[in-house]
Amino acid sequence: MKKVYIVHGWGGSPKEPHIALIKEEAERHGFTAYALSMPDTNFPTIPAWVGKLRESVETPDQDTYFIAHSIGGQAVMRYLETLPEDTKIGGVIFLAGWFVLTNLEGPEEEEVCKPWVETPINFASLRTKTKNYTAILSDNDTWVPLEVTKEKFEKSLGATVLVEHGKGHFTEDDGIIEVPTVIGELQKMVGAT
Repeated sequence: MKKVYIVHGWGGSPKEPHIALIKEEAERHGFTAYALSMPDTNFPTIPAWVGKLRESVETPDQDTYFIAHSIGGQAVMRYLETLPEDTKIGGVIFLAGWFVLTNLEGPEEEEVCKPWVETPINFASLRTKTKNYTAILSDNDTWVPLEVTKEKFEKSLGATVLVEHGKGHFTEDDGIIEVPTVIGELQKMVGAT
């Protein structure tokens, strides 16, 4: 049975329209889908979010996929690097994923963001888990610098990067309720494994 774990972003929830719709669409395409409610969402920490993934994800295998929005992508990467080297998963889709952020609104956000940006990610370990990484970015995301992020996903993970026009950070505040590209990419990944 193919499973997909959907991880919302900083300040988000599984009830956000785009997260709920992704879950619904994944189920319609035959997945068992879990939209996780991440802990302390306004003050996300690496240990808490990786811990939540550890307790939520049943034994990860090649039928296990992840869809992660924003900081959720960071959490998924950091979770995957803790798994045994021989673990293989189906793939990961990053929606507005990032490695650095710009235009943070003040010292509190900078403090939350700092460990996520400064703690290294073991990309070599991640590349052993799957070849199926896709990043979906927007050309007008306020916080995610497009060129830097695109290059990092391509060079560090060998990810396929898709750039959508005018989608901001893919949130309801940006007028985004549906992200059909996500399910299309998930179906491609299943076909590739």
